[in-house]
Amino acid sequence: MLILFNKPYQMLSQFNPNPDYPEQRTLPPALAELGALPLGRLDYDSEGLLLLSDEPGLEREVLHPDRQHTRTYLVQVDGTPTEEAVDLLKRGGLEIRVGKKRHVCAPVQVQMLSGPPEWLWERSPMVDEASERRSSWMALTLTEGKNRQVRRMTAKIGCPTLRLIRAQVLEYEVEAIRSGEYVQTER
Repeated sequence: MLILFNKPYQMLSQFNPNPDYPEQRTLPPALAELGALPLGRLDYDSEGLLLLSDEPGLEREVLHPDRQHTRTYLVQVDGTPTEEAVDLLKRGGLEIRVGKKRHVCAPVQVQMLSGPPEWLWERSPMVDEASERRSSWMALTLTEGKNRQVRRMTAKIGCPTLRLIRAQVLEYEVEAIRSGEYVQTER
């Protein structure tokens, strides 16, 4: 069984509470009752598609870095990336720090958007009004997934991430799933 969960903003991608921050929301108990475990992770301050499954070994089979699976993110950034910055993302070679290590990013598919898609849910709390006015949207499709990579990449090009939504993993999309809800599917 594969579960597609639309993880809300400020929710941990785990069932157990963080002992240092017990007020942080965790994944719904209904998912644990199905025997599902998260495949991969989605940061606390990110939203969107999180895959879960009850199949042992599925995470390695589907999401292992060697598989170079695609994942698409909708990203609201502060400002508008320059043409040069977009080209740098597209051709690869952008250098970011992940922990104490230097990482050179692989090429990314970039699509500048005129705004958020019509189907996108509202976030609570919303992005502040001043940032919202000067922001722009883009869709980024990656084949690698380093810790907070999208946020590090947009910061490096001078347009920090304001809102980050994982819209698609492989062929699975979040568009038709309301925030905080899930659907079960066979893979």
